[in-house]
Amino acid sequence: MHITTSQIDSYRLNGWLLCRPFVGGEIRDIQHWVNEIQQWPENGDWLHYREMTDSGPKLCRTENFVPFHTPLREILTTGAIVEIVSALMGEQAVLYKEKINYKLVGGAGFLPHQDAPAYPFIETSISCMIAVDPSTTSNGCLEVVDGHHHELLPMNERGCIENEWVETHEWHPVEMEAGDVLFFHSHTPHRSGTNNSQRDRRAIYPTFNAASEGDLRGDYYEEKLRIFRDTEHQADNVRISLINDFEGRPV
Repeated sequence: MHITTSQIDSYRLNGWLLCRPFVGGEIRDIQHWVNEIQQWPENGDWLHYREMTDSGPKLCRTENFVPFHTPLREILTTGAIVEIVSALMGEQAVLYKEKINYKLVGGAGFLPHQDAPAYPFIETSISCMIAVDPSTTSNGCLEVVDGHHHELLPMNERGCIENEWVETHEWHPVEMEAGDVLFFHSHTPHRSGTNNSQRDRRAIYPTFNAASEGDLRGDYYEEKLRIFRDTEHQADNVRISLINDFEGRPV
């Protein structure tokens, strides 16, 4: 087992857990694989999203890459990550969706939100942020609120947490080294800022649901693409999620 009972208790109390299942060579392999995906062309069945920054268009997210990259598929569907999520969930977990958020230099952040409203077909889930590069306050690390992962919070028209709630609760920056993994509940409030540093901040975000709810990964991507196709988006930001939490500018 890769985590302890006290770590599971901490997760259940706070709604998040930071640990380090990857070391040396493993994280170097993951960095190499993310470099590969970052260079993939636009015309594939994976999903690339781009944002406009002060220094021009930049890649901000890739989704649906697991079918096309065997080593990362193995990392996200077998081994330590799935074992830890299953222990935190209290039952066997299965991959629901996956993405890489690049947050390259000048890349935008994400408004305070919970993940659950963006994830159809499932009751609850656990996501993890696998730090590909160091994640710091200057390059837009994740910030979380402890102990508020038991219900949906008040939301605004963007599907993000109401400002009154945001301003009256304490947000903790979670700085991470490459290879660290932050596990968090689908109701854990979180946000992240703009990358104001001179270093890219890439991270892989797999999300898992309980296997008892079914293997719904294909259903998720089909539904997301249907909603994107059938609804108009006229906001000033890039649309990359089923809630409107990303602050990136359209290209």
